[in-house]
Amino acid sequence: MSSSAELKCLSSDSPAGGLTYVWFQNGQKVPDVESASYKGRFGPGDNISCALKEHEACPSPPVYGPRLLSVSVSPSAEIVEGSSVTLTCSSDANPAANFTWYKKHGNPSLQPASKQFNFSSIQSSDSGEYYCTAENDLGRRTSGSIFIHVTYPPKLLSVSVSPSAEIVEGSSVTLTCSSDANPAANYTWYKENEESPKASGQTFTITDIRPEHSGKYYCEAQNTRGRHNTTSHLTVVADPWKLPVALTVPAVFLAFMLLPAWLWIRRRTSLDQQREAEGGPDNSAQVDQLHYPSVQLTRNQEDHIYANVGPDQLHYPSVQLTRNQEDHIYSNVSPAQHQADKQ
Repeated sequence: MSSSAELKCLSSDSPAGGLTYVWFQNGQKVPDVESASYKGRFGPGDNISCALKEHEACPSPPVYGPRLLSVSVSPSAEIVEGSSVTLTCSSDANPAANFTWYKKHGNPSLQPASKQFNFSSIQSSDSGEYYCTAENDLGRRTSGSIFIHVTYPPKLLSVSVSPSAEIVEGSSVTLTCSSDANPAANYTWYKENEESPKASGQTFTITDIRPEHSGKYYCEAQNTRGRHNTTSHLTVVADPWKLPVALTVPAVFLAFMLLPAWLWIRRRTSLDQQREAEGGPDNSAQVDQLHYPSVQLTRNQEDHIYANVGPDQLHYPSVQLTRNQEDHIYSNVSPAQHQADKQ
């Protein structure tokens, strides 16, 4: 970048006035200029000098714009958050250059404007590319960029759960751990009251989740600068369709066990209703005496013998008579009726 300037040549060994000067630009004599001043347009690469006309072989030291511009950072090793860092801009210029610092995609210019720029306690937000400019009356130059890489332990740690809605038993759940760290963090997952890690990596997935999976989970983020952890709580609710299904099994079993009793009661009720409809005698007493021995009589002539056999006569043998035509007579024989027949 060129600039306009007016240069003056001074000599301490000669009286003021009445002297003739010559000018040189990049080693070449400037024609038609023999005064103490020289006004022109100069670029950063130009070297300008002057001399007394009588002593052209002894020119003055040259003046020039900034050149050989460079930037450096101290310390040159790893830069840790909170430490002190110094940026230095260097150039060869005569007269001495003025310096200005810039950050790419940041402030247009950083103050103070000087050869060095200091961070007393550098932060992660200070990471980025920096460059400087050097300028004097003969020109202006811009340096290349230097990248400041600030390392720091994990921070701004957070855990997200997907799905974020109610966690239903039997579903799949993914936990994701995020943090701001430089260098990038490694992640480890733990469950409360369990020493062994559950998983490693930024995500942790639980498939077919159960109520026993409920509880607090810890995500630990770690890098070379430090570690940090955060907590997430999972609550697993029962599947709304699972409880009715679980109750169905014992209900079916109970129904299976009670079915025979229900069928017997229904059959007995049906028989009672049938007897009442036919108007027949109540044979419930006979039903109760079915366990008593019966009396079977058979003889030549058709006779009817009625007898009631009570519980006291259970030890008597049964009586059987035979006749030409086989008739079977069943009756209930009681002691009182048996005596009546004899009379």
